Amino acid sequence: MRVHLVDGTFELFRAYFGAPQAASPSGMEVGATRGLLRSLLWLLKEDGVSHVACAFDHVIESFRNELFEGYKTGEGVAEDLLAQFPLAERAAHALGIVVWSMVEFEADDALATGARLFGSRPEVEQVLLLTPDKDLAQCVTGTRIVTYDRIRRTLLDEEGVRAKFGVPPAAIPDFLALVGDTADGIPGVPRWGAKSAAVLLARYGSLEAIPPRAEDWDVDVRGRSALAESLREHKANAELYRTLATLRIDVPLSEDLEDLRFQGARRGELEALCAEIGEKDLLDRVPRFRE
Repeated sequence: MRVHLVDGTFELFRAYFGAPQAASPSGMEVGATRGLLRSLLWLLKEDGVSHVACAFDHVIESFRNELFEGYKTGEGVAEDLLAQFPLAERAAHALGIVVWSMVEFEADDALATGARLFGSRPEVEQVLLLTPDKDLAQCVTGTRIVTYDRIRRTLLDEEGVRAKFGVPPAAIPDFLALVGDTADGIPGVPRWGAKSAAVLLARYGSLEAIPPRAEDWDVDVRGRSALAESLREHKANAELYRTLATLRIDVPLSEDLEDLRFQGARRGELEALCAEIGEKDLLDRVPRFRE
C-alpha cells in the first residue's frame, strides 16, 4: 500500500490564488475552501489512494516564533483566506480524511512525523508527501519516502533531491540555513548562495564539518575567503536557522496506519458543509460515503 500525506495549508493557499472567488449564502468568501474540496476529491478518486491524512496549520505561528523573531507569521495574509482555515479543516474531515490540526507545531512537522511513523511499517510500500515545499525534502528516504508536487506532477526520491539541491536529504536543513528560505522568514548567511552551499555541504556534510578557514577547503568555490569569513561571523545564526529548518518528528499523532484508510465521506457533515458554502455539485462526485 501507499500512504498519501497532504500539505493542507499549501493546498488551501493554492486554491485561494488559483480558484475563482465565491461567496457563501451568508456572504463569506469561500472560493479557496471550494477549491480545496475539489482538489482533495480528485486525489481520493485516483488509483492506489487508500490511506490519506491532511495536515493544516490551524494557526500560522508555532514554537519557532519563540526561537526567532523574524520567523513567518500571519501578517500580510489576506483576512478572507485566514477566515477559511477552520472551514478547510472541516472540509477535509467531512470528506473522510484524517486531519492533523497544528497549533504548537507546524503542518510540515506533522507530515515529517507521519512519514517517519508510517514509512517504517513493512506493509507500506511508499509514503508520498504531497507538497512542493523544499523543507520536506529532508524527509526523503530512498524511493520509500518521497515528495510529490501535484501541480507539476514531479516526484522527488533521494536521487532526485541530490540532483535538485546538490545535497542529500539529511543536509537540507543545513542548506536552508546557509541560503535562507524566504517563505519561512529564514534570512540565511550573507554571501552564501545555493551553488556554494551545495558544493561545501556535498563535500563536508554539515555546518560543523565545514573548516572555518578557506585555505583548508579542498573544493573549489568562488569567493571562498569571503564565504568562510561570513560563516565564521554568523555561525551562531546559521545554527539557529538550521534548527528552524529542521522538521520535528515527535509530533503526538494519535492515529495508527489503519486509521488513515479512506472509508468514505461523512455524509451528514459534507452535506451541511456544502450547504453552508453554497457548493451544489460536489456531493454527486464523491466516490463513496461511509456506511
